[in-house]
Amino acid sequence: MMETGPSSLDPGRNDIDSREKSNTVYEHMDDIRKAQQALLSRRHFSVRNQIYLGNVLVFLVALGMVIVLIMNNDQVNKRLKFLEFVNDFSSEVLEARRYEKNFFLYGTNLEDAIENIHLAESIFITESEQFSELLEGQKDGQKIFVKLGAYQSLLQQLYQNEQQGQTGFHTTPFAKKIELKLRDYGKDILVTAHAMITIEKKSLEKTLSRSRYIHIYSFLALLIILSITTYLLVGRIYSTLTQYASYAQRIASGDFSLILPQRKFRDEFTELAVAFNEMIKEIDAREAILIQTHKMKAVGTLTAGVAHELNNPLNNIMLTAHMLLEDYHDLPDEERIEMVTDVANETGRAKKIIRNLLDFARESTSTMESLDLAKLMAGTVHLLENQIRFSGIIVECQFPENFPKINGDAQKLQQVFVNLILNAVDASTKGNKIQVIGRLGDTAESVKVSVIDYGHGIPKHIQTSIFDPFFTTKAKGQGTGLGLSVSHGIIAKHGGTLSVESEEGSGSCFTLTFPVINFPEMNTFTL
Repeated sequence: MMETGPSSLDPGRNDIDSREKSNTVYEHMDDIRKAQQALLSRRHFSVRNQIYLGNVLVFLVALGMVIVLIMNNDQVNKRLKFLEFVNDFSSEVLEARRYEKNFFLYGTNLEDAIENIHLAESIFITESEQFSELLEGQKDGQKIFVKLGAYQSLLQQLYQNEQQGQTGFHTTPFAKKIELKLRDYGKDILVTAHAMITIEKKSLEKTLSRSRYIHIYSFLALLIILSITTYLLVGRIYSTLTQYASYAQRIASGDFSLILPQRKFRDEFTELAVAFNEMIKEIDAREAILIQTHKMKAVGTLTAGVAHELNNPLNNIMLTAHMLLEDYHDLPDEERIEMVTDVANETGRAKKIIRNLLDFARESTSTMESLDLAKLMAGTVHLLENQIRFSGIIVECQFPENFPKINGDAQKLQQVFVNLILNAVDASTKGNKIQVIGRLGDTAESVKVSVIDYGHGIPKHIQTSIFDPFFTTKAKGQGTGLGLSVSHGIIAKHGGTLSVESEEGSGSCFTLTFPVINFPEMNTFTL
C-alpha cells in the first residue's frame, strides 16, 4: 500500500521539526541571556570613575609637589635668616674689635667694646636656639661661644684694672699681654663666623638648586601623569567607539552574532552592548519573519506551476480509476494490475511534486552543512521547471566537475537561487536564455555563481537601491520588494557577497561569491 502523502505531512515528522525548531529558538534565547549576563556580571569600572581616579592622582601628585616645595622654601628662608644672624653677630664683633683697637691706641672706647661684645653675645644666645639644627651642622659652631666668653672676660679684666685709676694703663705690659690674647680670640671668632657664612652659603646654593630641580621634575612628572591618564582615557573611549562602529557595520552587513565581554570590567558602554544584543535579537527575529514572508511569496508563485503539474497525474489517476471501475469485471488480471500500477506511479509523481514544494516552503532552523552548489542549483531549476517551461525560456547551468563545496544552509541558499531565477524569468521574454555559471573567484579560496539574463536590465539610477527592503520596480501587488534584500542578508550570513551588473536593455548579471577552495573542470547541462 502506498503512502498517502509526503513525509513532510507526517504528524510525527512535524512534531520532530517543531521540537527541533523550539530547541534551537530556546538555545538562541539562552545564548542571548548568557551574553547579557556575562556583560553585566563583570566588576564595574566606569569611564567616569577613570576620570575621577585620574584627577585624584594628578591632585595627589600636585599636592606632593606643593608640600615638597613649601618644605624646601622653608629651608631657604631659614638659611637666609641664619646668614642674617651670623652677619649681625660678625658686625657686632667687628665693632667691638674696632673699639678694642682704639683703647690700645688712645686709651678710649673700652666700655663701647664691652657693650658691643655683650650685644654679640646676646644675639648669639638668642638666635642659637632657633638655629640649633644649623649650628650642629657647623664644625666650629659651638666653639665660638666659648671663645666669645673668653674675649669678653679679657675685656672685663682690662676694664677693672683701668678703674683703679692707673695713668696710661693701656700702654702697660699687662695691657699689652692681654692685647695679644684679645687679638687671637677676636680673630678666631671672626674667622669662625666667616667660615659659618661660607658653609651656609654653599648649603643655601644647594637648597636653591634643589628647588629648581624640584620645579622641573615636578612639572615633568605632572606632564607625564596627565599624558598617561589622557592616553588611557582617550584610548579606552576611542577603541570602544571603533569597536561599536565595527559592530554596527557587521550588523548592517547581515552578521547578527552577539557582542560578548572583551574586558574584565563593565562601564557605560556595557549598557550600549546590552542594547546592541537586544537589537540583534529583534532584528534576527524580524529578519526571520521577512525571510519566511518572502519565501511564502515565492511559494505562491510556484503554486501556479505546481497546480498545473499536479493536474496531469491527477487526470491520469481519475481516468484510470474510472476505467477500472467501469470495466473491472471485463478486464483481464494483467490489465487490471497495469492500470493499478499506473495509478501508483502517477500518485508517486504527485507526491514528489508536493514534497519538493513543502520542503522549500517549510520554516526551519538554520543548518550549516557541506553543500554542492551544482546539485543545489540543479534542484532549484527542477523546482522551477514549470515556471520556466511556461515562460518559454531556456535555463543553462554551467558548473565545473567536482565543483568545490561550501558550508551553508541548503534551504536558505535555495531560496536565494529561486528568487534570482524568478527575477531573471520576469525580466526576460519568451525565447530568451538564462545562464547560471559557476567559476573560480578572484582569489584561490573563493568561487562565484552568476545568474545572467538577457532581458530589459536595470536602470543605473536605481541599481544602488535594489537591495533596499521593500524597494521594487514591479507593478503594485506583484512584488514585495523583499526578495533581493532578504537574499543579500542570507548571503552575508554565509560570509559571501551578492552584487549586480546591469545595462538597461541588455540584461543583468547577479553574482554570488562564497569562500571555498579547489577549482575543477567545466560541465554543462541545459534545461
